[in-house]
Amino acid sequence: MAIPKKIHIIGSVGSGKTTLARELSSKFEIPYYELDNVVWIRHKSGDIRRTEQERDEYLNSIIKSESWIIEGVHNEDWVSSSFHTAEMIIFLDTKYSIRTYRIIKRFIKQKLRLEKSNYKPTFEMFLKMFKWNRYFENVGKINFFNIYGIHKDKIEVTTSAKLIKKLLN
Repeated sequence: MAIPKKIHIIGSVGSGKTTLARELSSKFEIPYYELDNVVWIRHKSGDIRRTEQERDEYLNSIIKSESWIIEGVHNEDWVSSSFHTAEMIIFLDTKYSIRTYRIIKRFIKQKLRLEKSNYKPTFEMFLKMFKWNRYFENVGKINFFNIYGIHKDKIEVTTSAKLIKKLLN
């Protein structure tokens, strides 16, 4: 299998998207981008949401580049061009219980400053992650396959990032 140069990784909170994107980026020397950082301008004093136009322009500039790995939970219309342009779409369907464990572990590590985060790890954010995890399980996953199932020839569904790493080795 030829290594794809345009990869979109989707999955819920705690599914392993960022970890996989970083590893693939390092191994294949392809830049990776977090969709949350396309939506938000990160500042120490607090994040600022980009306007829809700024967000769309930023995403389009990434998509037009020669190679990229984009990862995120988003599957709304504004991200559709990424799915259409991707040579491979990796859907991380990690078990709900594993994602829940990872959300708890991540929050503890962030509070102890053992792990960096792009956001302030507040208790409110912690609770939102459980809400987003449940929403993805009940709604996001179904929406993704209903809308982007047309790309089934380039979608790799996996319960483990390890299986994708083997596939791309």
